[in-house]
Amino acid sequence: MKAVAALLLLLSYLSNCHGWTCTAPPQQPSAAQIDAGQGQVVMTDSSLNVFFLTGSAWSKLGSVAFKHVSVGPAGIWGVDSSNKIYKFVDGEFIPISGLDLQQVDAGGSGQIVGVTSSNTIHCLQSNAASAYQHLDFVSWRYFDGQLKYFSCGPNGCWGVNSADNIYVTKITPISCDKTGWTQVQGSAKMVEVGTDGSVFVVNAGGSVYQRLGITDDAPQGTDWVQIPFSLPVKHASYDLGRLWVVMEIGLILECQQ
Repeated sequence: MKAVAALLLLLSYLSNCHGWTCTAPPQQPSAAQIDAGQGQVVMTDSSLNVFFLTGSAWSKLGSVAFKHVSVGPAGIWGVDSSNKIYKFVDGEFIPISGLDLQQVDAGGSGQIVGVTSSNTIHCLQSNAASAYQHLDFVSWRYFDGQLKYFSCGPNGCWGVNSADNIYVTKITPISCDKTGWTQVQGSAKMVEVGTDGSVFVVNAGGSVYQRLGITDDAPQGTDWVQIPFSLPVKHASYDLGRLWVVMEIGLILECQQ
């Protein structure tokens, strides 16, 4: 009952203020992490189960236990509790060799990016990411710098480091060549880039901010604007005009501006 009351409070607060309207999508108990891309939504729960949103219900996806899952132009990818990488192929997750990651992102223009438990940064070229169907060795590109979270979109790739500093760069999907790192003012524990280039961050206090002014010529954008929630947010993702939010208490919201 407390969870339901908290959800109703959140919906009332956001439906009447700040230009955002939130609804309660299908709930999955103890939601932990969510990702949206290409019109699809996937999530994990606190028991490391993976789910796919189908109409008005969450359907369990595959049999591998994941701590992080991502969906985008290169398909559905995830990492398990041992940092092993998987791709969803023909109804099941198959392991990807060559590297271990603690977080993976499939939201770029076909390339896959991610970070290891030691915060090293890596990229898999778009041709290899989209064509991969078997267990042969895959070669990942190493990037300079250190990040704990990394996410890509059409106008650039954004990351946060262990000090919660925020950085942006641009990556060529077919080669994984990148430009230099540009630090962006602000602080965040995670960042997600939508397939339209929109950027959202969640900071250490559970507050959500959107980056404004992003263009192909200015991938770093210009300003942050807060999207106020009355309870702390754990994770957020954006696709097709919808902001998907997982609250610290495990509830899911779907918000539109």
